[in-house]
Formats: sequence, C-alpha cells, structure tokens
Amino acid sequence: MRIAATADLHFTAQRYAVLRDQLSKIRDDADLLVLAGDLTNYGQPAEMEPLVNALVRLRVPTVAVLGNHDYESGREADLMQMMTAEGIKVLDGSAYERDGVGFAGTKGFIGGFGRGVLTAFGEVEVKAFVRAGIDEALKLERAMAQLRTPKRVVVLHYAPVAATVQGEAPEIFPFLGTSRLAEVVDRHGADLVLHGHAHHGQLNGRTTGGIPVHNVAITLLQAQQPSAVYRVFDV
Repeated sequence: MRIAATADLHFTAQRYAVLRDQLSKIRDDADLLVLAGDLTNYGQPAEMEPLVNALVRLRVPTVAVLGNHDYESGREADLMQMMTAEGIKVLDGSAYERDGVGFAGTKGFIGGFGRGVLTAFGEVEVKAFVRAGIDEALKLERAMAQLRTPKRVVVLHYAPVAATVQGEAPEIFPFLGTSRLAEVVDRHGADLVLHGHAHHGQLNGRTTGGIPVHNVAITLLQAQQPSAVYRVFDV
C-alpha cells in the first residue's frame, strides 16, 4: 500500500483552491491518505466544511486524527462527525483495517521524553496534566490491541520520540509530545508511525525499539521541497 501523509494544514476557506490543486495528483501517487492532525486553525466547523469538500473530491480513502488546534473551540465532536459522515476514518483511540494494513491512532498529548517525562507527583494540577497524557497512551494501547493485520501504521498528532522534534526550541520539547506513546508502539509493534505538530522538527526518527517514526508536518515537508504537501510511504 502506498500511503500519502501530511499534517498541520491549518486549513482556512481562503486556501481551498490552493490545497485542492496541491492534492490533485494524490490518486496517482497513493492508495490512501493519512492526515495527522491540526486540520483546522481554530477547530470551527466552518473551517472543516470546505476542507471535507476538498478531501471528498480526491476520491482517496482517508484516515485522520485531530490535533490540538482542532480542539480549540470545543467542537471536536462536531468536526469528527462531519468527517465520518463523508467516509473519512477518524481515529480517536480506535483502529481501521484496509487491504491487510491496520491503522491505529489517537491525538496523543504532551509530557516530555525519556528521563524528562513528567510524573504524577505534587500538585493536583500536575497530576491532572499527567493523567491526560496517560489517558491518550491508553487510548493508543486499546487501538493497537484491536489490530489483527500483518502490517500496522500508527497515526498521532503529537510526537512519540524526541528525534523528530529536534530543530524546535529545546525549551518547548516537552510540549511537542511524549515518549509514553512510543512505549505503547514498542509493546505492540508497528511498521511505521506518522505524526505532525513539530513544524520545524526532523523528518525521521525511531522509537527505542527501532520502529520508524516520521514527522509529516506540511511546513517541514515544504522546507525540503516548496511544492510538497504530502510524503508517500510504501507499507
């Protein structure tokens, strides 16, 4: 399967024509499209509606997770419903299988990497923060446990490894993802992990267990090639 992947579109109605043209060749390049979050700017249905229209016109199976921008207005349930009503598979602690490839996904959360992962100690506010990260990791655990396919792709918004956020300011690394997600991936196994969020990170990394991780933020892709709006992977 050829998988085209992108993230961080931050779509607005003004970008409709540009994005439609940029994605017009996707059917020639890929069998399926993955969107790794931050599809809108402010999580408004008015932003999502033209984006869904553009995606439907591609006539390519699409798998997506939401990102933090898509949660900004508290309308994330409405956005998911708009997408699923048009046949887009939105993963939120859930899984999807197609042609022998399984997709497991969730938004993910922040919290830091390796020895720098924040732990649930001290104030109740810190514990609630850590709990949110653990809950997202558990959602990914449930999703991956559902898969019975020989090949597996994990879709996240937040980064599961520090390698793909390198290039961002070191001070914000803990706010770009958490290795709690990578621990789940390594336990269950996968062929690759796709994420966004780190606009100025690195394209490629690996989990501790050696599973490839790819940052597909559109800004990062276009830094390599200005006309690029997605990256294609063979699974």
